[in-house]
Amino acid sequence: MKIFKFGGASVKDADSVRNVSMVLQSQGFSNCLLVISAMGKTTNALEDVVELYFKKDNYQAKIDDVKQKHLEIAHGLFKQNHEVFEEIDLFFNDIVAFLRRNKSPNYNFVYDQVVSCGEMISTKIVSEFLNDVGFTNNWLDARDYIKTDDSYRDGNVNWQKTEQVISALDKSKCYVTQGFIGSENNNFTVTLGREGSDYSAAIFAYCLNADAMTIWKDVPGVMTGDPRKFENVELLSNISYEEAIEMAYYGASVIHPKTLQPLQQKNIPFYVKSFVDPSAPGTKVGASEINEHRESFILKENQDLLKICSRDFSFIAEDHMSQIFNLLAKHKIKVSLMQNSAISLALCLEDKFDVLDELNAELQESFETQISKNVSLFTVRNAKLENIDRFYREKNVLLEQIAKNTLQMVIQ
Repeated sequence: MKIFKFGGASVKDADSVRNVSMVLQSQGFSNCLLVISAMGKTTNALEDVVELYFKKDNYQAKIDDVKQKHLEIAHGLFKQNHEVFEEIDLFFNDIVAFLRRNKSPNYNFVYDQVVSCGEMISTKIVSEFLNDVGFTNNWLDARDYIKTDDSYRDGNVNWQKTEQVISALDKSKCYVTQGFIGSENNNFTVTLGREGSDYSAAIFAYCLNADAMTIWKDVPGVMTGDPRKFENVELLSNISYEEAIEMAYYGASVIHPKTLQPLQQKNIPFYVKSFVDPSAPGTKVGASEINEHRESFILKENQDLLKICSRDFSFIAEDHMSQIFNLLAKHKIKVSLMQNSAISLALCLEDKFDVLDELNAELQESFETQISKNVSLFTVRNAKLENIDRFYREKNVLLEQIAKNTLQMVIQ
């Protein structure tokens, strides 16, 4: 069975949805499962709805705006009396009804119940369109298949339950389902983290023992750098799972960090290809004798640099490290880079839940701290270190680290 994942850019409007059917025609639409993201910038718009809801502002107007955009896409794909319009109404009515009756003050819980609707609506539109043009498929609610704990906005997959349910699917049929979402024991929606649709595809691939998984992007494949941020980048035709995992960890936006591990465990080939030119070879990630190790550049933005020092100039010892990392785990703050000296610890952090100030307040009970916000982590993989000076030009470097052939800088 094949797993195809289409992101928001690949279904952003009616023409894009039609292009999905053209991609499938070129690849062969049989024994496959499609994982599809919310359309265009829908996730951002629904995040705005949640913000307005908690500010007790007029969120209804924003909901109406998002609904209108989906109706415009649907009108470009279906006849006026198509049943999909009723489905769209139902999904948006569900958002409004939930917000009206909700009593929970938990931001993350409310976020997941609202923002997940983008994937539900998107997949219903795509599934109905594909059926209409002859690509017969069954629409699945991913929340019935991917089971998680109740860590809202960052769900942890219950692999035993998930594999049990997904593996029972009839592999002779085709399916369309959502990325990014699952559900906890009480069947409330839990999202898998921002940009988690790639991870969803990998979960289905693992549980179905897929022959291959392909992610369709608006770029030719995995490049030696994001072409929007770096000049003269090139396509990487073949890279290993290990190299892809490293690149994802350091912030390569084309691959979600959690995606690779389930695929590697079952040696499932993973392709990154262009939906603009589906005939192009793209990038293959997996075991190969021709894997490339070219100099690659990654810029991970929206980071924070936290420097921690002992108050009495004593060493940052094991007990201090344990205390610090327990607090990081408590606040779900990810460490992107760490560097320690005798009396200090520097951490480049990713604060996706906006709780760094809370962490800092707790740390200041025991330590001296200093924060530089909104910095970037610049990483060079397979760096040619004989000409290292070129990487420092026109950069304000706050922290640097070299490990083997990987150079990293925190820059402002």
